[in-house]
Amino acid sequence: MSSSGGEAGIDFTAAVEEFCGYLIVQKRYSKHTVSSYRRDLEEVAKSLQKLDVEDWSGANPFNMRTVIATQHSQGLSGRSLARRLSAVRSLFKYLIKHNYIDSNPVAEVPAPKDERGLPETLQIEDIQRLFALEGDDILLLRDRAIFELIYSSGLRLSEAVQLDVNSIETTAGQVRVTGKGSKTRVLPVGSHAIKAVQQWTKRRGEMMSAGSDEQALFISRRGTRLSPRSIQQRLKTLALKTGIPHNVYPHLLRHSFASHMLESSGNLRAVQELLGHADISTTQVYTHLDFQHLAKVYERAHPRATRK
Repeated sequence: MSSSGGEAGIDFTAAVEEFCGYLIVQKRYSKHTVSSYRRDLEEVAKSLQKLDVEDWSGANPFNMRTVIATQHSQGLSGRSLARRLSAVRSLFKYLIKHNYIDSNPVAEVPAPKDERGLPETLQIEDIQRLFALEGDDILLLRDRAIFELIYSSGLRLSEAVQLDVNSIETTAGQVRVTGKGSKTRVLPVGSHAIKAVQQWTKRRGEMMSAGSDEQALFISRRGTRLSPRSIQQRLKTLALKTGIPHNVYPHLLRHSFASHMLESSGNLRAVQELLGHADISTTQVYTHLDFQHLAKVYERAHPRATRK
């Protein structure tokens, strides 16, 4: 390649090889990362060639938008295209730095956004079945307290793991959690969850090591803070025992909490506060779930709604 301020051709293959060599030697990127860069750049080069673009100097915002739109229509996700665009931007920054071209043609080209999928939820009947297991086994008491609390207050798994003994006030019916961005919020706790936590805390000492000052509310058999992985496995086991025909995981309880709260109250702002969402657009996904529920009720109930 010759450097002449964008006037000379910049061969697709030669530019990619030179750039990848730079990533390995100068940037010390791993072979796996460089391989991903090369693959993405080669795919973009192929698409440009189909548009009769002869080399990288022929790339511009218009044909690059066409490339991205075409690849998206062929099934490439928005996330994959964002990664691909990032690789192309990096290549052009390199070419500008070495005076091969004057400007970055993809600096303002956005990647298409994927449609946000609706979160799964459990039916209220499934929730009731999940918490219907009776017994005084200490692990069952602990597990029930964890999952009642997650569903009662819409906790993230990470928030439940971080809870200490003094995080919850059973008399006041409140729990203090630290969420994303180290933001603290105080949430109401329902009576069923309060009862489950009280039953667990009465027995918690039996799993504590002698002389331990562990402050975690939920602990393992070894007397240490319970890990996220352990909670996920315990919930899966509990769901199988109750015969729920779903893959049940902690965040599914949070989704179910949000959907059931919105379905009952219709108060989107309140649900946003309870979930600790910084942006209400994150919470609005549950309005779609609520509409789906209403649509199903409508189709079952309205005499002229049934679709043949």
